[in-house]
Amino acid sequence: MKALNMKKHTLTALALAAASLVSTQVFAQAKEGPWMVRARAVSLSSANTDSTGLSLTVSDIVLPEVDISYFFSPNLAAELILTVPQQHDVKAGGTKLGTLSQLPPTLLVQYHFPMNGYKPYVGAGINFTKFTTSDIKAGAAVVTPDDSSWGGALQVGVDVPLSGNMYFNFDVKKVFIKTNINAGGNSLGTLKVDPLLVGVGIGWRF
Repeated sequence: MKALNMKKHTLTALALAAASLVSTQVFAQAKEGPWMVRARAVSLSSANTDSTGLSLTVSDIVLPEVDISYFFSPNLAAELILTVPQQHDVKAGGTKLGTLSQLPPTLLVQYHFPMNGYKPYVGAGINFTKFTTSDIKAGAAVVTPDDSSWGGALQVGVDVPLSGNMYFNFDVKKVFIKTNINAGGNSLGTLKVDPLLVGVGIGWRF
């Protein structure tokens, strides 16, 4: 009888240990779910490759950025990057011609490399830029870009754990944005903005 009771106690202890392990794993999965939201401050530096002969440049700016990521697995994720409409000064040879507004959402597929808590990643995807307004005058001519631009995007970054499900994020992207420049219905050439975006921010995994 004593041996039987010991066996029952042993089985009960094993069952409790197994239940504790399962509940711990479920809690960990619930704590760090498939979604991640990041908020960043981003410095945008334009490449400004111009074929119009006007020596056009688009001003560099600092902008807010929010992204929403979904993890299909611990390594594979998709990230949608959003921001508010941005306004740039447009210059020709250092002389301001006017302003240009644009909205550039970007969708990327990422591969993450978990390393001792740090989570570096690389990404590639596509950018769509909508030029919403422009007020650019070169002499007597009104200069306008095309309405929209499609282009590729490349990314490298890292998420550094802080506490709980909060992360510090450092992120670098190269986005390929170009537009034809028109005046009086005639194409003057192409302006490649092709910005480099360097951002820092905070992420929340849930």
